[in-house]
Amino acid sequence: QVQLVESGGELVQAGDSLRLSCQASGRTFSNYAMGWFRQAPGKEREFVAAISWTGASSAYADSVKGRFTASRDNNKNTGYLQMNSLQPEDTAVYYCAVGRTRVVIDKSPTAFGSWGQGTRVTVSS
Repeated sequence: QVQLVESGGELVQAGDSLRLSCQASGRTFSNYAMGWFRQAPGKEREFVAAISWTGASSAYADSVKGRFTASRDNNKNTGYLQMNSLQPEDTAVYYCAVGRTRVVIDKSPTAFGSWGQGTRVTVSS
C-alpha cells in the first residue's frame, strides 16, 4: 500500500499559479500511473489529470487542459500538479492517487487504489 501526502494548496487570486505536490511512501509508486482529482463543495469528486508511470504520457480534463500540467519525479517518489491561470471554479480540495496500471486507462476514481488526504485550493475572484 502506498501512502500519499498532498501539499501546496492555499488561497490565491484568479490568474495566479500554484504547484501541488504529492509525496509518496512505499516502493511501488514508480510502477504505476498517478492521478489528480478534485472535489468542490456539494459536488462529486472529478478527474483532473493523470500521468503514466514514466511520465511519458498524460491526460487532462477539458476544463484544465492547457492550464494544468502533471509531472512526477520517481527518484523523489513525488508527483506534481502545476496549475496556472487559476479561476474561481478551480476551488476545491485536490487529491492525488496512485492507479492500478502503468498507464491511465480508466479515469474514474475507482481505478485508483491509494489516495492522499487532500489539500485545499481556494481561488478568489
